[in-house]
Amino acid sequence: MLIQAGTIRQQIATILAAWGMPGDLVEVTAEAMVETDLMGIDSHGLSMLMMYEQMRADGQVDLAARPRLLRQGPATALVDGGAGLGHPVAAMAMELAAGMALRSGIAAVGVRNSHHFGAAGHYARLAARRGLLGLVMTTARSVLVVPPRGAMPRLGTNPLALATPSLAGEPGFVLDMSSSTVAGNKVKVYELNGKPMPEGWVVDGAGRPVTDAADGMEWLFRRAEGGLTALGGDELGGGHKGYGLGLMVQILAGTLTGGALSVLRDRRQPPGAPDNIGHFFLAIDPAAFRPREDFDTDLATLLDTMRATPPSHPDRPVLVPGDPERTARAERLEQGIPVPDSLAEKIAAICARAKVDFLLRPSTPGQDSSERGAAPLALSRPGN
Repeated sequence: MLIQAGTIRQQIATILAAWGMPGDLVEVTAEAMVETDLMGIDSHGLSMLMMYEQMRADGQVDLAARPRLLRQGPATALVDGGAGLGHPVAAMAMELAAGMALRSGIAAVGVRNSHHFGAAGHYARLAARRGLLGLVMTTARSVLVVPPRGAMPRLGTNPLALATPSLAGEPGFVLDMSSSTVAGNKVKVYELNGKPMPEGWVVDGAGRPVTDAADGMEWLFRRAEGGLTALGGDELGGGHKGYGLGLMVQILAGTLTGGALSVLRDRRQPPGAPDNIGHFFLAIDPAAFRPREDFDTDLATLLDTMRATPPSHPDRPVLVPGDPERTARAERLEQGIPVPDSLAEKIAAICARAKVDFLLRPSTPGQDSSERGAAPLALSRPGN
């Protein structure tokens, strides 16, 4: 069924509030989650509530936690997420980086002691809306990615995102990708929809491809061996490059910030301990490098040139990263966000346990309040 974005936002917000999250943190989190669903990234929005409920039940996440600034220089900062959900601390960290970059030209903010924050591209777009380039990286809780030549997973999907400022008449560039062939939650979406997976996403303990989505979930989340392939698949397909990207993200978002390497955390920490996910945010002001109008002109030329590439099939034009998400957002704002019956049933069960109303019923198509931005967050300074 198709559900309007405002209804999904309200459903997420009522559940988070019932779980004890303060109102301003609820608004930022619901904003990030519904924007993700609007852009067609169904793996990182509403469907994450099942995992968040389990994390809460296990005592891993402190939904009332507020980000705390540990240290800050002229163009750098380190923030502690307080073992809360990652959305509030990620939004705050990118806004902090953007503010410093507007003064210094470039700024980096690291985050530690966080949890899952949804789609990395959402936070890169926050910088782009302020006229900056935004780069985002994050480690991941689940150990899912098998290194080339390996039989067992050792890394998370370790995504990264880059967004450029929007231009007059030109929406800009937004790359949002995992360093694995596909995000683990994409397998969940295929399972919820009863669809087979493409070959090359998941391998078993002997490196053989798995295409049944239910079997894929078994290999990802309930077996020690097997898992997702690194971007590119095996070595012949370039999987060593995706593996290298995953390690790069781990170094910047985890080793640099004090975030955990999940495969080692799992051996050393007791059940229910916080995940200690690390994030990395970089904001760059193009005007610090060259006249802004020159950058804008060259960026527009670059993107126009890519889109003008003669297509191999007339009905499939060449796109640039971010185009599919913009198209999906426009369509879903008008028509609604598709929610599979299986997901709706799981959300209804969460609502029953949280003692809140189940709201996910089809409503009248048309734009709603989902275009508004989230409120700024309060930040605890060092010593507070």
